[in-house]
Amino acid sequence: MGSSLSTSFGESSKVLIGVGVSLVAVGGASYLVYRHLHRDLMPTKWRRVGTLQQINVFPVKSCAPLAVPDQEEYDCDLLGIGAGIVRDRKFMLINSNNEMVTARGYPHMVRIQPKPTPNGLVFSAPGMPDLELDFQHLEAPGKDVRTAVWGVSLDAMLCGSRFDKWFSEFILKKESGLKLVYYPYPVPVRATNPRLKDQPYIKKHDSGTFNDATSYMLMNLSSVDDLNTRLKQPVDPLQFRGNFHLKMDVNEPYAEDHWQWIRIGEDAVFRSVAPCTRCILPNINVNTAERNVDGEPLKTLRSYRLFDYSSPALGIHLGLRRPGNVKANDVIYVEDK
Repeated sequence: MGSSLSTSFGESSKVLIGVGVSLVAVGGASYLVYRHLHRDLMPTKWRRVGTLQQINVFPVKSCAPLAVPDQEEYDCDLLGIGAGIVRDRKFMLINSNNEMVTARGYPHMVRIQPKPTPNGLVFSAPGMPDLELDFQHLEAPGKDVRTAVWGVSLDAMLCGSRFDKWFSEFILKKESGLKLVYYPYPVPVRATNPRLKDQPYIKKHDSGTFNDATSYMLMNLSSVDDLNTRLKQPVDPLQFRGNFHLKMDVNEPYAEDHWQWIRIGEDAVFRSVAPCTRCILPNINVNTAERNVDGEPLKTLRSYRLFDYSSPALGIHLGLRRPGNVKANDVIYVEDK
């Protein structure tokens, strides 16, 4: 009987140990989930850091920002920032192989100026007649093409041959070769940019329309000012193509590197999801469309803002976590720890 009791006790101990290990594992997993969710909770306390000096909406990827009055109010939703019926980076140019075309290859694209109309946009460019685009009279549904933004595929809709001809003539100096396409979906559908897949707080719906990475980007003007002290020729903040230009109450360059949450005005709340690593586009002067012969400001940025990335970082990518309206001079807040 002693042997039987010993065996029974041993088996019971193993069961209890097994249950204990399972409870510890479940408890540990629950704690990790709790900690992750807790870190991603929207703050209840905020502190003011500055004001929203400028808002930029780029209707066509790589072209100039929308020309609108300073008092314009913008709405922020998952697709990106918009003014009326115009949404940020809702349009994009592709070549005959359906590949994305940007100012990286054609710097003078930054001189294509869109302006709002009651029903859409009107485009102007040096030496070109104005071109009006009515959102209600684009090509019929079904004329879609398969394209990609930085290797991430999606379908886009053709705008029409007269738009293709106008953009081809200005950009390529040819009658054909480019197609203007628009984003047809009511919500973000594109997968996350592979470069950002390891960022812990990014969500799939942060991809926006035809944006490189996410639907929103913020530039701290104090950081741009500090960069300009290191350059022979100062650069315009617009060369970094951010949606939001923040003017700090107290000059704090690169403070944005450490922020987790941003609120603009009373309603719109954003999560900082990734630093914005820079390509050659900021080397293009937004007024002349000329590329800097010395490779600036990218060359200088590489000397002190490279960190662990292959490209230097300036500005932050944001994901919308609560929609709302914003306007110039709104107060900008960050989480108050």
